[in-house]
Amino acid sequence: MEKTQKKNKPMFIIGIIMVVLGAGVLLFYGYRKISREIYLRRLLDENINFEIPCLDIRVPVLEGTDSKQLQVSAGHFEGTGALGKGNYCICGHNSTVYAEIFNDLDKIKAGDEMYLVDIDDKHTKYAYIVTEYRTVEPSETWVLNDFGDNRLTVISCTDDGKQRQVVVGTLKADMDKKTSTN
Repeated sequence: MEKTQKKNKPMFIIGIIMVVLGAGVLLFYGYRKISREIYLRRLLDENINFEIPCLDIRVPVLEGTDSKQLQVSAGHFEGTGALGKGNYCICGHNSTVYAEIFNDLDKIKAGDEMYLVDIDDKHTKYAYIVTEYRTVEPSETWVLNDFGDNRLTVISCTDDGKQRQVVVGTLKADMDKKTSTN
């Protein structure tokens, strides 16, 4: 009996170590997920928000498009339009590796609504109506140009990462003006 206990003791210790290590890994990844959610909520409270209700997307928009920012938010291309003026261009990842922000972007349809909400300016909401969805090559930067109207351009990778999805929405106030003059 004593011999069996001595043989099982190392296995018991190894089992305890495995349980403790497993619990540590679960706690670490659980903590990272929770801390990321808290950080994201803080960003939503402090920055411009981008929303596509039909795709259940609501993310903060930070100025710039560096990789660190794009891990937690959408990024505004510096030098493109302002809120409600010109071609306001944003981008975000379409990937399970990063923030998973635009994974369903290919499901958007003409007529769907997108919003930019200015948190600093008394929550002014800019509504855009989707007018176009296309796929372009990464080198086709003309989508960032100012076209003389007030639009929102949303850019993300395709699922395979070889091309870019581009969604264009026209500011609803501008669309209402066009409708009333016809």
